[in-house]
Amino acid sequence: MSSHKENEAWKEATVAEDRNFRPNKANGGRRKAPFYKVMTGMPIAVDAFRYGTIPGVTAYFLTHAHSDHYTNLSSNWKSGPIYCSEGTANLIIHMLAVDPKWVHPLPMDIPTLIPDTGGVHVTLIEANHCPGSSLFMFEGRQTVNAGDSTYKSAFVGSDRTFRYLHCGDFRASPQHVLHPAVKGKRIDTVYLDTTYLDPRYCFPSQPEVISACAELSKRLVKRESVSGCSESGKVKTVENWFAKPEKEKEKTNAKYNSKTLVVIGTYSIGKERIVKAVANALNTKVYCDARKAAILRCQSDLELDAMMTTDPYTAGVHLLPLGTVATDRLKVYIDRWKGHFDRVIGFRPTGWTYSPTNGTDTLPSIPTVISRSQSRTFTYANLTPMKNSTAALTVYGVPYSEHSSFFELTCFALSFDWGRMIATVNVGSESSRGKMAKWVERWEAERKKIGKAEVVPFRAPDYW
Repeated sequence: MSSHKENEAWKEATVAEDRNFRPNKANGGRRKAPFYKVMTGMPIAVDAFRYGTIPGVTAYFLTHAHSDHYTNLSSNWKSGPIYCSEGTANLIIHMLAVDPKWVHPLPMDIPTLIPDTGGVHVTLIEANHCPGSSLFMFEGRQTVNAGDSTYKSAFVGSDRTFRYLHCGDFRASPQHVLHPAVKGKRIDTVYLDTTYLDPRYCFPSQPEVISACAELSKRLVKRESVSGCSESGKVKTVENWFAKPEKEKEKTNAKYNSKTLVVIGTYSIGKERIVKAVANALNTKVYCDARKAAILRCQSDLELDAMMTTDPYTAGVHLLPLGTVATDRLKVYIDRWKGHFDRVIGFRPTGWTYSPTNGTDTLPSIPTVISRSQSRTFTYANLTPMKNSTAALTVYGVPYSEHSSFFELTCFALSFDWGRMIATVNVGSESSRGKMAKWVERWEAERKKIGKAEVVPFRAPDYW
């Protein structure tokens, strides 16, 4: 697609995504699917359930079971077969009551021929997002101009094989570009999760943050001294939050520790890695309500299943919706446990918690993005209490996301061979798309400068 045609396609997509749209007879009774929801030249749509039955589409793919990706998918679905991972299949059947006859779970890491697609094969790759999330690598010929877009491909009917990598939501890592389905191949189009495609969001790596939460939990429950730096640069000593009368200090650690509760904010699915790390560090059980527990059981995570309990009093870790992990809203929850837990430590893990330090360059060079991020470390000392925390209730904002940071997107883009990248998040305005397109251009220029795509040196196989 030429740049002019792509600009026009984006204008068309903007109209299709108008928030004021209401289905009626005049507009066909359904919202039209934007071009980036249907794979070019293939009868395949990804995360496009809100558009109903899309013209020419014979296979509907779901990257993961988060509501913004399965919007409008329900027990009434009958537009066509749904392809996804086994974990996601379990979740949509359980949560949405989708008729299992429509749901076709696919194996991970194995190229699979998709029926009625003109010979397209797909390989599912672990997305490093929430449980069951997958990247899709599509390989095949262009056989049909499916979808609602008026902009058609000139390659339909040709013998050329096309490769599309659809990232859904993902946390990019070296393992993605080293995967056999990707390594050494030319990818024609990458559909990219651009949630944090902004240099302000170079938050720390997942393993570092998970480890920091586990270590801080252990130290706080043991009442050990913990110090860190606030955003102002002043040293905060966490033990000062927990000043205790001398008689209290004389109590045994075991007796005192049993009254400390750790609360972790989660989505319907997501953040489980922090939960498991904290529970392991504290050697304790995990409690949540029956609805959440049923969703967790759909994930087939044996380690997490073994941690779960229906008895809230024997669990040192409780799970709550992310939005309720705030000092004002947690007070209501704490009141339920008076006489058993005397202190609550809350973790609120989200990428939006992160804020860059003052003076951070908003237009860094590509080498600076990489060197600056790889030289930083993150430990429990970087976690500090949020505003309004008290000795009895301390909440920590945790800069943890299951989306790629800007740094990780940069490393990802430099580490394999691709022809075109299409943003799939924050695409509602021309200004936002333009800013992201500038970074894609800079990634392309950096790759040309290097001469070929080479995997950016990484600190561990699971993070750069």
